Amino acid sequence: MRKLLPLIGTPSDSHPGGRSAMTCRFRCGDACFHEVPNTSSNEYVGDVIAGALSRRSMMRAAAVVTVAAAGAGAVGVAQAPQAAAVPAAAAREAARSKGKGARGLRFAPVAPNTADAVTVPDGYRQNVVIRWGEPILRGAPAFDPEKQSAKAQAGQFGYNCDFLALLPLPGERGRQLLVANHEYTDEVLMFRGYDAANPTREQVEIAWAAHGLSAVVVEEDRRSGRLTAVSRHQLNRRVTATTEFRLTGPVAGSDLVKTSADPSGTKVLGTLNNCSGGVTPWGTTLHGEENFNQYFANSSRATDKRYGIGTGATERKWERFDKRFDVAQEPNEVHRFGYVVEFDPYDPASTPRKHTALGRFKHEAATVRLTHDGRPVVYSGDDERFDYFYKFVSSKRMKHGTSRSVREHNLSLLDEGTLYVAKLTGDSPAIEIDGTGKLPNDGEFDGSGQWIPLATATAKGAVSHVEGMTAEEVFVFTRLAGDKVGATKMDRPEDIEPNPVTGKVYVALTNNSNRGVGANPKADEANPRHANKHGHVLELTERWNRPESTAFAWSLFLVAGDPEDPATYFAGFPKEGVSPISCPDNVAFDPYGNLWISTDGAQLGSHDGLFGVATRGERRGELKQFLTVPKGAETCGPIIQERRVLVAVQHPGEIDGASVEKPASTWPDGPGSYVRPAVVSVWRADGCDIGV
Repeated sequence: MRKLLPLIGTPSDSHPGGRSAMTCRFRCGDACFHEVPNTSSNEYVGDVIAGALSRRSMMRAAAVVTVAAAGAGAVGVAQAPQAAAVPAAAAREAARSKGKGARGLRFAPVAPNTADAVTVPDGYRQNVVIRWGEPILRGAPAFDPEKQSAKAQAGQFGYNCDFLALLPLPGERGRQLLVANHEYTDEVLMFRGYDAANPTREQVEIAWAAHGLSAVVVEEDRRSGRLTAVSRHQLNRRVTATTEFRLTGPVAGSDLVKTSADPSGTKVLGTLNNCSGGVTPWGTTLHGEENFNQYFANSSRATDKRYGIGTGATERKWERFDKRFDVAQEPNEVHRFGYVVEFDPYDPASTPRKHTALGRFKHEAATVRLTHDGRPVVYSGDDERFDYFYKFVSSKRMKHGTSRSVREHNLSLLDEGTLYVAKLTGDSPAIEIDGTGKLPNDGEFDGSGQWIPLATATAKGAVSHVEGMTAEEVFVFTRLAGDKVGATKMDRPEDIEPNPVTGKVYVALTNNSNRGVGANPKADEANPRHANKHGHVLELTERWNRPESTAFAWSLFLVAGDPEDPATYFAGFPKEGVSPISCPDNVAFDPYGNLWISTDGAQLGSHDGLFGVATRGERRGELKQFLTVPKGAETCGPIIQERRVLVAVQHPGEIDGASVEKPASTWPDGPGSYVRPAVVSVWRADGCDIGV
C-alpha cells in the first residue's frame, strides 16, 4: 500500500466523514452524532432483487448502453477482486498509447499534501478573488475584524462561501457577475473572545448578515490573468437571513406555513444554510437550503425529528433573540425553510423566491436540464445518511427573450410540475452484495431505477400521489413522502449534475460511516460498502436520454479511496494512473464533458481538493487532482471555464480547538490576520486553455 500522509491539521476518524467536531457543530448541528432521522422500514435495494430483471434484459428495456461500473469495499479487504478485466485492460492499452491525458485534463496532478495553502499544478497561477468581509455595496466600510457590525456585514461579502456561479455581463468587456452562497458561520473564528454559551445580540445579528447570498461583479486583468471584485457596482447585492423572500408554489398560503409575523403564509425572512445550487437557462441562480434544522430549537414533534430538529437549545442560541427560531413559540417557521431559492442577479430590486414545488428537505444542489420541448427538470440530493435524491419536472415551457413578461413567466416555471424520488434496483442476487466490496458474479454494481411521483402542482391546485398524505403535506414533509413510497436509502446524496455533453446524470455520494453498523441498513448494490467513509459516484442514464423519463439505468462510475486498495474503482481505468480521492461532494463539468469533483472531509490523510475525471472515450475514469485547499478547509463551488477554474475555500482553519486567539490556519493573509473564507481563481500562466 502507498504510505499515506500523516493526519496533520485534519479531522480525526472519530468524526464521520473526516469532519472536525467544529465542522459538525457549526455546519450541520452535529447531524452525524444524532440518531439517524430516517427510521422508516421501506424496502432496500437488496430486498427487491428477487423480482429484478436480468442485466441484459434490463439494459434492452431501458434502450441505453452503460459503460462498465465496478465494485467497492471496506479499506483493506484483501480478497476484494479487481474491476472487470476486459475494460481495465482496454483502458490500460489506451493509456499506454496516448500519454497526454484526456483533453481538458492534461496537467501534472497535484500530489496529496497538508500545506496551509491552495496548491495548484506546475504552470498555473492563482489569486484570491474576494474574501469574507470585503465591501461590495456602496457605503460599506473596509473590513475590520475587531470592529464588526451587522450594518457593515450586510454590505460586505458574506461568510463560508459555497456554491458559485459566473454569469455573463453584456456590454461590460472583461467582466462577469459572480454569485456566491454563504452557507453558515463559524462564530469562534469570527469573534475574539466568543462565548458559545452566551453570544451577544450584536454577534448574532452579524451572523444573520453573514448568511445568505452575494452578487458581485468581477473583472479580469488580461495581462496577468487575475480576477478581482469590482466593489460598489450597481449589480452588487447582499441577501441575508433577514431579507424578505416570497414563498411560491403549492405551499404558499397554506396553514402549514402561516406564522404570527406572516399570517398570509407568503413572506419569509431570510435564507439559511445555502449549500450547492445551479444556474438556470433563463439567467437566474438556484440555491439549496440544506442543514436548516440546526437553527431551530425546542421541538417535540415527530415530523421535526425526521428532519433532525432538536428538542433543546441550538448551538448559536438565535432563539434567544428572535422567537421565530423557537419551535415551541413559532411551530410553523421551520416549515418555511428547506427549499430551493431562486435569485435574479440581474435585478437588484427583485424579491428572491422559495419554490415549494421542489419539496422540503436538506437540498444539496438544484441543477437544471431542459426537455426537448423546453421544460426545465431540476435534480437535487438530500444530504443525510440514508436519505434520497429527487427530481422535479416542470409542466411549463421556458420562453426566450428579455422582456419583463418573459422574465416573469420563466420565474414561475418551477411552481408547476411533478416532484419525483428515486428508487434503485440492483440486478444481482442480494446474497452477492455482502458489504465487503466483493463484486457480484456479473462483475459490476449496476441496475435499473425508476422515478416515483410524489405530488403534482398545477395552477388550479396540487394532487398528491402518496397514499395518506395531502399534496401540501408531501411538499412540506417530503422526506416522509419518500419513506412511504419506498425510495432507496443512499449514502448522503449531495450534488447531482447532468453532463451537458452526454446527458448522463452524476450523483456524488459523500460517505456513510453508519452503513451496515448495528441496526442500520446494510449494503445494497447502489451503496455497496459497510462503514463507507470514502463515498462513491453514481452514473444515471435516463431512458432514451430524456430527462422527463421515469426510468433509468445506473452504474457505479467511481468508488473512492486509495487506488492501491483493491476495493476502489475508477470506471475501469488502470488505478496506478489515478489520484487518490475521498468524500466526493460538489461536482461540475468542463467544456469537454469531464467531471470535476470537489471533496469534503477526505479520509486519506491529505487535505481536501478538486479533481478532474474523464467520463467517456479511451481515458474514461482517468482522475487527476487539480488543487488542494488549506488546513481545515473544504473545496466548494467549482466552476470550470475554458481558461479559468474557480473554487470557494470554505471554513479554512475549522479544526478542533481553533479560535481567533489560537488559529489553526493563517490562510489567506498570513500570520497575524484572521483566517477568512474566500473565492480563488486559477489559470494557466501562459494564458492558454485549462488542461489542453
